[in-house]
Amino acid sequence: MSEAIASKEAHLAAYNANIAAAEKDPTLSPETGKPLSKVNTVRFGAGFLLFGVLWMSGLGIVSAVLLPMHYKTIQGADPDALVGIVNAFTAVASLVANLMFGNFSDRSRSRFGRRTPWIVFGAILGGVTLFLTGTTHNAVLLTIFYCACMFGLNCMIAPLVAILSDRVPSGIRGTMSAFYGAGSTIGAPIGTMIGACFIENLTTGFAVAGVLMFLGGIVAVIIIPKEQSADFLPKDEGSAKDILASFRPPKFAGAHDFYKAFAGRFCMLMSYQMINVYQLYIIQNYIGQSVKQSAVTVSVVSMIMMVMSLVGSFISGPVSDIIGRRKVPVIVDSVLFAVGIAMPWLIPSTLGMYLFAGIAGLGYAVYSAVDQALLVDVLPSKEEAGKDLGILNMATTLGQMCGPVVMSAIVVNLGYNFAFPTAIALAIIGCFFIMIIKKVK
Repeated sequence: MSEAIASKEAHLAAYNANIAAAEKDPTLSPETGKPLSKVNTVRFGAGFLLFGVLWMSGLGIVSAVLLPMHYKTIQGADPDALVGIVNAFTAVASLVANLMFGNFSDRSRSRFGRRTPWIVFGAILGGVTLFLTGTTHNAVLLTIFYCACMFGLNCMIAPLVAILSDRVPSGIRGTMSAFYGAGSTIGAPIGTMIGACFIENLTTGFAVAGVLMFLGGIVAVIIIPKEQSADFLPKDEGSAKDILASFRPPKFAGAHDFYKAFAGRFCMLMSYQMINVYQLYIIQNYIGQSVKQSAVTVSVVSMIMMVMSLVGSFISGPVSDIIGRRKVPVIVDSVLFAVGIAMPWLIPSTLGMYLFAGIAGLGYAVYSAVDQALLVDVLPSKEEAGKDLGILNMATTLGQMCGPVVMSAIVVNLGYNFAFPTAIALAIIGCFFIMIIKKVK
């Protein structure tokens, strides 16, 4: 036996021993079999936080403000209908990308690690194509660019979220999830505020958005402790048929909680996207503000949501770790979010939007802070964490797809007074699915 083979076998044995030790002791890292140092704990937290802030800021600039305005410049297209159509295509792209890149990163054997190369590639692809989305007035080309951006985005998200399972001790997973959740919930209103500044200068705004998305992946890779080489792991010798088979989701018989978590996240994200994507149209068309007035309102709403996101995210994650419970914070969030959605429906004014921002913003922050840790806790197989998390994150992209499509159909055919109660009902249904999970407290 050569020294290289012996070294790889010893490395593999240590790798498996570290995973086994971490399963028994929640303070140990699955990567090293040791507790994280304070420095590395801070680096993981900062990396997750900045990743969420940067990519979500970039996407928020476009999805919440610039893209709805850009749709109005496309001749022969109904902006309300185009929102639903484009989001349907891009969400399908996200579905495919999330599962594909999660699985591919599981199978990677790079000396740079399993996750890092995909995060860097996704940052480049996502940043460039997000900018290109704002350079065309052709609806088909715009959809292609935006779909490519979703491929890049999910090429970053799927591997990076898998790091929670690969490298973070289970005892602080809620806190690390909170940093990621805080980043994304803070990033969304920051993006909306930045987007409002470019509401009359769209091209520059799209360029800023692309740079922010690119920096999300690059900054995360730089700050998070360097990933160990994966070249010692056994290489996949399977055929093309075996590779295709590896994309199969877990069997329902042994993964009931996995699918309950999937359904809960799908309903919640669908509810969230119904309101979030249509936020500008709600302010302009339902409340009746002008473009300039709506820019001010969007900025204030975003600022309120950012503050509530900070409060909710940084409190709920650590509290979840301390009390050892994931379900309670997620259930509380669903109720708060439903109440928040009711505010602009019952009070169709600027005040109603501000109340929505405060109540729903707090609720969604609590949800985002803890839900990712809950998803990791219901995984049926640690060896396929990237792929299975990709499947669970498909609930996000399905919600992102169905939310705008349903909202568009309801608004066009029935009006906003039917859309708000639908979003409220979905949040409550999502709460029910989380309540009946058995594996997690």
